[in-house]
Amino acid sequence: MELKRVVVTGIGALTPIGNTAPEFWNSLINGLSGAAPITRFDASLFKTKFACEVKNLNVEDFIDRKEMRRMDRYSHLGIISAAEAIEDSKFLDSNFDNDRCGVIWGSGIGGIETFFEEVTQFAMGDGSPKFNPFFIPKMISDICGGHISMKYNLRGPNYTTVSACASSTNAIIDSHMMIRLGKADLIVTGGSEAAVVPGGVGGFNAMQALSTRNDDPKTASRPFDLNREGFVLGEGSASLILEEYEHAIKRGAKIYGELAGGGTSADAHHITAPHPEGLGAMNVMINALKDANLSPSDIDYINVHGTSTPLGDIAETKAVLNVFKEHAYSLNISSTKSMTGHLLGAAGAMEAAATCLSVFHDVVPPTINHFTDDPELDSKLNFTFNKAQKRTVRAAISNTFGFGGHNACVAFKKAS
Repeated sequence: MELKRVVVTGIGALTPIGNTAPEFWNSLINGLSGAAPITRFDASLFKTKFACEVKNLNVEDFIDRKEMRRMDRYSHLGIISAAEAIEDSKFLDSNFDNDRCGVIWGSGIGGIETFFEEVTQFAMGDGSPKFNPFFIPKMISDICGGHISMKYNLRGPNYTTVSACASSTNAIIDSHMMIRLGKADLIVTGGSEAAVVPGGVGGFNAMQALSTRNDDPKTASRPFDLNREGFVLGEGSASLILEEYEHAIKRGAKIYGELAGGGTSADAHHITAPHPEGLGAMNVMINALKDANLSPSDIDYINVHGTSTPLGDIAETKAVLNVFKEHAYSLNISSTKSMTGHLLGAAGAMEAAATCLSVFHDVVPPTINHFTDDPELDSKLNFTFNKAQKRTVRAAISNTFGFGGHNACVAFKKAS
């Protein structure tokens, strides 16, 4: 069976550093941080009082008020980014088959804000089960993809992947496979997350996973820096339109790049900590390269998971060195989480968008907030510290790793 080629024909982004894909990209290459004091609730009693929130967003500009109230914020964010990607791709203007166009979405948590509000109201009441009739439809992790498919009458494959922080990368990989195997012509894929709520911040604080650098939020996310001490929680969404190559060419679509392949693996080690030698991270990159029919020497850039945690950054660096060996020193490596924070289940989609745009524009976004070298990391590696770098990016990979040991990696290359 001949496998189909898959290309990216639309990108949408609603992020802590820009509310459209062009704004997001401009902020990335200029090294802007999205971290600021939390505004969505009173965080004065929390260990961490800041996050990377989406800013200056009026949801009613995009979604009818009545419909908006029937959705969780994570769905708002997803629908808005998907709308941008769909408009960018222009596929609605073409003669497409609704039955062969679908939505495969990713979210690690789904409607946590709705869940927190409903359970809190119940706990503070008299014990009567007075729940909102939209409680369950707002909360469930699959509903955002359902809303997108209904809005655009896309009747092809429709489901949501849930694998913690790897969720939306898994969604992209599944979308790629659907098109590659000829089961769909086009998939709207990506992810959304809106966990900047008391339960989200408090829960990660209890795990000691978040940075507590409250005196200087903008420099709190500092991957690969000696003084990193936790990730910065973010919210937002990113979307990609993946399309079968000939389908895209036939309608004259703009092509950002080719999604050449993807890989998955498991650490099988610990519920939250990475394998100390980066075994799962190593395997997932090897699997992605093999699936994409690329060799390590074909890769010019890695958008690493790079969460700014003491253990994670070291394990991932070991994995990169094991996979790429001497070529590792010719690579650009960067963590865009230094700017966006960690969007949990939406992180993979946002970083896939950044990686694809890097291939398209031949620019590597920086890892900002680097102040002090970590002696446990190889100083000869190019982590693209503090300033974007222009270079030809023939092909690039993006890593995402989730609690539970879930690893996913996607590989993009220039379309030819």
